[in-house]
Amino acid sequence: MVQSKGYSGDAALQTLSAAVAIPSPLANFEGLSNQDNFNIFGFRVNPPDPNGEVGPNHYVEMINLVFAVYDKNGNRLLGPVDTGTLWSGFAIPDCTDPSGDPVVLYDQLEDRWVLTQFTTRGPIYYNCVAVSQTGDPTGAYYRYAFSTGVNFPDYPKYGLWRNSYIITTREFGPTIEYGIGVYALERDKMLEGDPNARVVSFFLDGNAPGMLPLVGDGLLPPDIDGRTKPANGAPAPLVGTQDDGAGYGATFDALNIWELSVKWQANPTASIVLKTQLLDLPLCADFPRLPSAARNHQHRTVPRHSLVPPASDLPPRLPQLWHVRIAGDQPVGRSDSRRRWRALVRDPADRRHLLRLPAGHIRTWGRHPPLDGQHRAG
Repeated sequence: MVQSKGYSGDAALQTLSAAVAIPSPLANFEGLSNQDNFNIFGFRVNPPDPNGEVGPNHYVEMINLVFAVYDKNGNRLLGPVDTGTLWSGFAIPDCTDPSGDPVVLYDQLEDRWVLTQFTTRGPIYYNCVAVSQTGDPTGAYYRYAFSTGVNFPDYPKYGLWRNSYIITTREFGPTIEYGIGVYALERDKMLEGDPNARVVSFFLDGNAPGMLPLVGDGLLPPDIDGRTKPANGAPAPLVGTQDDGAGYGATFDALNIWELSVKWQANPTASIVLKTQLLDLPLCADFPRLPSAARNHQHRTVPRHSLVPPASDLPPRLPQLWHVRIAGDQPVGRSDSRRRWRALVRDPADRRHLLRLPAGHIRTWGRHPPLDGQHRAG
């Protein structure tokens, strides 16, 4: 049995406020709510899983189990619409079900929208993906469904990486199976509406010896910020947390960096490897479930509505997204986890890979908020 090392303070805590005030929002308007689910389906969903993306002219929001499109002034142009209607008449009828866990992704490289949900009908499960045919998210979509077999693909996360859309899932089989699904979708063909768009996939088996600590908290795919593509052939970095107090056998805290390589050729080739583990920073992926004494010290409990479950009821994992900006051909990754943020910079001596130990890989990191009595959501 592995004992947690307990709480020893947070060296990343920001103690000073920025001198420059944050400007006011350019727009502030009401989005979707659980009432929209009730109006369409006759019931509400908990949690609603709100998710949204901003493009040049639109904001698209998805929740369990509906979506809507707004202009930049907050005028609703479409919706709320049952998400399943995106796949009306599609070959996989499961995609029309009110299943949920939606993700909306804006592909800024081609001005397209990607709207998704998983299926829950079984016994075969799918990630359902709809790609807008133009830059207008109120228009027509190309529809796809990628099977995860008998494994249920919980907590799907999506990212854009050069010529692939990448999905990661936390997969549960029909008995004791558990692991992380990693999928690369053939983006170029999907943008053209080609029904033969291919997928390559991996299952990182959490029941294999020594694997559960490496995948226990799940993995996030990278999502490109800006318009600069990664170098041709550059592997996609996937990141996950490893916590010695999370109860799955980890003996130390770490950020685990995996690398996914895909070549879309006549016979696609792909590989995934654990590239490195970042060990030289205090990390508590189990942050919401710290002992109450620790929470009352620096990790103060945020006031909440009586209908909202406490943070201690939420699982410890990084949320969407793992942002990667290409700066001078060097990826710079940034991940937000509640109030903690990390910026990771690739070793310039190795221009193909995001990160390499031992030194220089962590440029900046910290945690918001400062101790000013104000509560912020990261």
